[in-house]
Amino acid sequence: MLINGAFRLGLTGGMGSGKSTVAALLAETGAIVIDADAISRACTAAGGAAIALIQAHFGVVMITNAGALDREQMRKLVFSDATARSRLEGIIHPIVTREIAQQTSNLERNGARCIVFDIPLLTESGHWRAKLHRILVIDCTTETQLDRISQRNGIRPAEAQNILASQASRQQRANVADMVLFNDNIGIGELTHQLNQIAPQFGL
Repeated sequence: MLINGAFRLGLTGGMGSGKSTVAALLAETGAIVIDADAISRACTAAGGAAIALIQAHFGVVMITNAGALDREQMRKLVFSDATARSRLEGIIHPIVTREIAQQTSNLERNGARCIVFDIPLLTESGHWRAKLHRILVIDCTTETQLDRISQRNGIRPAEAQNILASQASRQQRANVADMVLFNDNIGIGELTHQLNQIAPQFGL
């Protein structure tokens, strides 16, 4: 059950959908963004809360000389071992969940109007629906996603296809959405305009 306080907006979208851009635009309108990916990266950086557990479960080969998660090695393992992803998520997700809860509590106490929960795996997680007032999904065609991923991340098309195949489908995201913002073949100006049209619904 939702508690009284800030408007809680779940924000999600597939890789390359433009979700991070929308999160930044929402922050400009006065929302406070809790970025699950940023928390995940922090806990797998050198000295992060997940490093010791990752080393214990996967071996020192998954840790760089600097003491951080070797993302390239882990990516290869995840796509070759069907159980590796769930084992890694079993380590990282509880840490991220606790940090999100702590940040939310602090923001609520400080009178935040709107908290945006930027969560790539919101659809897959299942438990977020009851904790949010609305879910906004950022969508675009798969072709656009692949193009953006290749240009931005330098990932080969076949690898990009594998990444998208491991995520929730566009239809699955649409099924959990209260609103869908279609971010395909539009510029930042039009994206901003569309977002400004719906922002008042979030207390912004």
